[in-house]
Amino acid sequence: MMFATQDDGSRDGRLVIVSKDHERFLPGPVATLQQLLEEWHSHVDALSGAAAALDEGAGEKLDIAALLAPLPRSWQWLDGSAFTSHGALMQRAFKMPPIESDLPLMYQGLSHTFLSACADVRLPSEAHGIDFEGEFGVITDDVPMGVTAEAAMDHIRLVVQINDWSLRTFAASEMKTGFGWIQAKPACSVAPVAVTPDELGAAWRKGRVCLPLHVHWNGEDFGRPNGSEMAFGFHELLAHAALTRSLPAGTIIGSGTVSNDDYATHGSTCVSERRGIEMIEQGAPKTDFLRFGDRIQMEAVGPDGQPLFGTLDQLVVQA
Repeated sequence: MMFATQDDGSRDGRLVIVSKDHERFLPGPVATLQQLLEEWHSHVDALSGAAAALDEGAGEKLDIAALLAPLPRSWQWLDGSAFTSHGALMQRAFKMPPIESDLPLMYQGLSHTFLSACADVRLPSEAHGIDFEGEFGVITDDVPMGVTAEAAMDHIRLVVQINDWSLRTFAASEMKTGFGWIQAKPACSVAPVAVTPDELGAAWRKGRVCLPLHVHWNGEDFGRPNGSEMAFGFHELLAHAALTRSLPAGTIIGSGTVSNDDYATHGSTCVSERRGIEMIEQGAPKTDFLRFGDRIQMEAVGPDGQPLFGTLDQLVVQA
């Protein structure tokens, strides 16, 4: 099943169920996606019926460009860094010692706002090192404390596509404090359609989204690394996050920057990684960070050649 949130003037929008081609919708059985996540098992029959009706051609025309983020705000946003190739490149480029841990890396970020797929990204200054980060993510129902990775698979309700905007000028100094990011991490953007894992078919394997994430910067191909190379699956990230606390329905877990070992072939999903590669191979970074007026587009193409989650297509503008 596929879900989206229409802008009805409220903070949380109006839940709709979306056809597989993103052309039509039917109203959801409850008002918001947050409510559905909290009451999922009570609405299984209604959801199945709506999905079947959409498959048969029912529904109203969907204006996908006018949608909000699937969850316009969330109780919790936890972002991992599950692609070891990205971390290894950054360590080599900046001559940092490796992180001596077998545990997943994760921080808790801003969750009260998620930008819609076509909203302008308003930021204070080009001098802050504006960067994009292409990621995949999952949204959970209520997760009990101490859940195992195996059991955590059953708490992954939806899969999403994310642009985790970053301000690199602040990132290094905030990392050194050991307390995580505040100024370096503005609001993320989320592609317009959230899908149940079964919609990925064979591309959902071992808790991973095994699809290329295509990134274009001002119309130029920037990268298309595949989400299959996560060192930890989403179920393992979820178990890590829930070791000592329960997680509320609507928790969003991010994969971190999608990155592949063969970056020469697949490219990158953030400027910082490309700059790191340039430092390693050419001795200095050549690629600048973003300027106001730059456009970033991201989409994960499914087996049918269509964007599975819709397309993130945004301009960076001055706040």
